[in-house]
Amino acid sequence: MTPLAIGALVLLALIALLAIGTPIAFALGFVSIVTLMVVEGTGSLSILGETFFGGLASFSLVSIPMFILMGAAVASSPAGKDLYLALDRWLNRVPGGLVLSNLGACSIFAALSGSSPATCAAIGKMGIPEMTSRGYPKEIAAGSIAAGGTLGILIPPSVTMIVYGIATETSIGRLFLAGILPGAMLTALFMAWTLYSCRRRGIGLSDVTERFTMRQRFEVLPKVIPFLLIIVGILYVLYGGVATPSEAAGVGAVFCIVLVMVIYRLWKARPLWMVLRDTLKESVMIMMIIGASELFSFTLSSMFITQSIAAWIADLDVNRWVLMGVINLFLLVAGFFLPPVAVILMTAPILMPIITQAGFDPYWFAVVLTINMEIGLITPPVGLNLYVINGIAPDITLGQILRGALPYVLCMVLGIVLLCVFPEIATWLPRAMMG
Repeated sequence: MTPLAIGALVLLALIALLAIGTPIAFALGFVSIVTLMVVEGTGSLSILGETFFGGLASFSLVSIPMFILMGAAVASSPAGKDLYLALDRWLNRVPGGLVLSNLGACSIFAALSGSSPATCAAIGKMGIPEMTSRGYPKEIAAGSIAAGGTLGILIPPSVTMIVYGIATETSIGRLFLAGILPGAMLTALFMAWTLYSCRRRGIGLSDVTERFTMRQRFEVLPKVIPFLLIIVGILYVLYGGVATPSEAAGVGAVFCIVLVMVIYRLWKARPLWMVLRDTLKESVMIMMIIGASELFSFTLSSMFITQSIAAWIADLDVNRWVLMGVINLFLLVAGFFLPPVAVILMTAPILMPIITQAGFDPYWFAVVLTINMEIGLITPPVGLNLYVINGIAPDITLGQILRGALPYVLCMVLGIVLLCVFPEIATWLPRAMMG
């Protein structure tokens, strides 16, 4: 049997396990172990443990639980509410400003937490009821929050970018820089569509129910600015060569915990225990996927499946942009069923030599891949953000949430097109700051 045929059987087995609800890490591990035993015999079991833990033996991985801890500390506090209130007070005179406030709050909170579900939950709990009470359609209220939450995996510090950097052995600092301008571009596209949609439908043109003085606008900023300074500080120490990503993440996590304890007086043991518990659960899940994906990658490589796929794609006599279109279509379909971390760990090591051979910048591709994964967060059948919004606003159906989110999917597609036409959006800042 050829390596490609074995690869097809492995893929079908993996899809079958995922379809019946098997956790991703267990599905990857089970398929890998069975394949190695069938093809190479039971002697291959002696290296499974070493391979699994070898995938976790990277100091860079320490940054993942630290950034997750930072996000959990912020998400457990009223920081999202204060961020939303601050933006609402500054944008309440703008037509449709309430939706813009929610999108702005999502983009900033996403940078703080690095988690799309946490962003949707934190901003949506207050933003959706406020928008619907002022006459905004449920589709716009829910769809804007669901789409805004996806920015968490693009705007640095991003756990997804860290995973990509580890999987492809690229610079995490450069990846963070590459995501800044595309993240701002995507936020601007979301806001532009929101303004156009609200004006066209006559929504939010007279939703100003309260006028705020300059004193009221400034009084909420002292609670928000310290968290923004943490993001700026993390980026500075990373790009200034002061600290590694793991060190910056650790210091950022400590500062976030101290701030929520001081500003919001979360002194009791139970809230802090909840923060640590949520961090542990999410970190273990990601680490299990990373270890199992390392085992899966070893299996594909030892069966010469990875090399055969790469050679087959490289031998295709097609334009490199056609090749990129095929890759994006494949990633889009994968993102419909799998979370971003799993897709990146499974595909990035295979795709990296292909895209570099085709002449594409790996940091540019990281941004394109991440935006592609964002689409999967607001599209069925998985569409995690859709279910989070439905959970906090059960009166809004999944169909209404999806209809409200679809225009933002088109904004993401437009963002990918703009990146293809103007790749400097992602590559200029890393080259200007890091050479």
